[in-house]
Formats: sequence, structure tokens, C-alpha cells
Amino acid sequence: SKLAALFKHPLYNIPIPEVTEKDKLFVINPMEKFSLRSSGSDEWVSSSKAETLLPTGKTAYDTYPAWLKFHIGINRYELYPRQDPLMPTLLRDLATQRIVSSVQKSGGTQLKLIMTFPNYGQALFKPMKQTRDQETPIDFFYFSDFERHNAEIAAFHLDRILDFRRIPPVSGRLVNITKEIRDITTDKKLAKTFFISPVGNVCFYGECSYYCSTEHALCGKPDQLEGSMATLLPDKTLAKRRSWRSPWRRSYHKSKKAEWELNPNYCAQVRETPPYNRGHRLLDLIDMTVLDFLMGNMDRHHYETFEKFGNNTFLLHLDNGRGFGTHSRDEPSILAPLRQCCSIRKSTYLRLQLLATQPYRLSDLLREALATDPLAPLLAEPHLRALDRRLGKVLAAVGRCLAG
Repeated sequence: SKLAALFKHPLYNIPIPEVTEKDKLFVINPMEKFSLRSSGSDEWVSSSKAETLLPTGKTAYDTYPAWLKFHIGINRYELYPRQDPLMPTLLRDLATQRIVSSVQKSGGTQLKLIMTFPNYGQALFKPMKQTRDQETPIDFFYFSDFERHNAEIAAFHLDRILDFRRIPPVSGRLVNITKEIRDITTDKKLAKTFFISPVGNVCFYGECSYYCSTEHALCGKPDQLEGSMATLLPDKTLAKRRSWRSPWRRSYHKSKKAEWELNPNYCAQVRETPPYNRGHRLLDLIDMTVLDFLMGNMDRHHYETFEKFGNNTFLLHLDNGRGFGTHSRDEPSILAPLRQCCSIRKSTYLRLQLLATQPYRLSDLLREALATDPLAPLLAEPHLRALDRRLGKVLAAVGRCLAG
């Protein structure tokens, strides 16, 4: 396995700083045990009652479901560890756990559902909008593009291969629209949008600001629909997140350009502005730029961080559905932060060089990672080939900076 070899490479074994209590997102009581009621009802019981239900010798941590272990494991330096023993279980839960509730997620431009499992885990479901071999039409603006379920899944695996580990785990899943959405939803607005198409397929469209109409309905075959299931981050009431506007945000206007597109010295301005004037925030943003360029994602207007860790922490790379829309062209403007600032983390640069070598070719690694997903194959071959081409362009841009 090329992937196993990659994760054994010294560049993928650089230790993170020691994690102290204040570097953890949650500090938990090690004695607190949780278990599901043995009666089969879906309620947690707290420690005092759990004693009798727990097999002897189990620690409290062993009683937690995978999603809760994932939340507890988040720290200042990483969303999850490189060699994470939880990952296979977490991905399998997303793909197979029974869905007990489906409601529409409010906000956002396109339809997304929040699905809940019997163990109280939750996932964000993005339904399939286009087939693997369709490309974004050349006359589409980036802000009116579809969100793709397969892009969300591929982005998670690519982020992991780049060793950023800043995207919550995502798995593909085939969902039964009738049994796992329509019959169990308590969302009245969503429930009103179901219908049977002229050929007998079950369809729905929900409520949102783009693509939520009968013309853009999501239809099963006859009721099976593909989608991505992304692990939800801890509730914001438990772990506040801060949303930051990207300095290289696009104008989101059909004819206006953003300042960074007009001012070649724009980066000098950014470097003087908090939080980019100290610490590693600018380097984190350039990491995100590299990820976006490889995927062809032009829609990175904001990013988030966990408030508890202040400015000294990683960026969350959320919402990647507009990646992998085009393989036949590359979008050089995505690389503007790298080109204008001529900065990149040394470890990121060394890993990118490694991923351009034959034994660790990026397209081969992503193909191998995606092959284990329930909806494989997830990317058409031209998308995988485009990754290698784009990686060459990132390295060339760094080369020009080094030569300059």
C-alpha cells in the first residue's frame, strides 16, 4: 500500500508539541461513564446508573461512541492524530449506523440535512447533485456552482494525505429517501417538498436560496440516493468557533474584482494586519490555498478556528463541495496567496515534493484512499490526473519564489 508507506515516512512522523490540559478542546472527568440503556431505548445514562451495565474492566473512555472519542481528541494542534485508530470505526459508523432523524440544516445556499444516529452521533448529509463525469459548465460563476457530495469525500482524504488533518471525517453513503428521510423527518418545511416524479422516483427539494425548487429536485432511483456524510464538530454551545473572512476572498460579484486581484503588493498589507502579523496564521492560510488549488475550489470565503485556542491553532477546512468540478482547466488565481506572499511552511513544501515522486504519486494515493469508500469510485480519472498536474504548478510557483 502506497498510503501505508506514506504514513510511515519521516515527514509524516514529525511530532506535534506536547499537549497539555489547556491545549485540549475538552477536559473530561475520567471517571464519568456513559452507556446506552440496556432496554434498547436511545437514552444515555450517567455514571451512577451505568456501573451495572458496564462489563467489568472497561474504562469510562471505552464506553464512549466513536464520534464522542473524536470530539474529545481534538486539541490545539490537530483535529485528529495521524495514526488514528478511531478513523475506520468513525467512517464505518457514518456509512452504516441507523438514521433515527433527518432534518434540513438551516442557512447555506444549497440543501443539506442533519442526520442523527441511535448513539447520538450526528452527520451532515450532502446529496448527489451531478454525476462523476460531469464538469462544471464553463459559463458558470464559481458562486452558482453545484456542491458535490463526492468532492466533500475526496477533500477529506486529500487533506489527510497532505497531512493537514483539518477536515472532519467524511464517508459516502447510499440513503433510502423514503425510509431514512421522508418517513422519519420532523421538519415540516422539508416534508412538504416530497413528490413522486413522472417515472416513479421519490424526489424532494427542501428550502434554500439556490437550487431548492421542483426543477432542481433530488431524486432517488427509485428511492436510493448517494450523498456524503460528514461528522459534525462539537456543538457551538460546547466549543465556540470563530469565523474569519479570508483576506483573499473573491468579490462574489459578476463584474467587480476583489482588491487582491488589482493590487500586486496586497500581501504586504495582509502581513501587517492581525492575526496575520504574527504566529503561523498566514502559513496556515497558504496550506489551505494549496489544498483549494489542487481541488479547483474557488469558494473559500471564510474559514473557522476553535475560539478556545485563540490565534495559535489550526484552521478548519470546512465546506469543500465546490471542489473537483473541473479537471480540464486549472484556476491560477486560487494560488494568489502563495504567489503574492512567496511563503510556505517548510514541512508542507517537503511533503509536496515527496508527493510529486513516483513512489508517492498524489493521484495514486488519493485513488487508493477513495477505493475504500462505500461509493467508490468517487472521482473520474481525469480529476486524479489533474492533481498531479496541479501539484507540479504549486511546486513551480514555490520554485519561482525561491529563485526570486
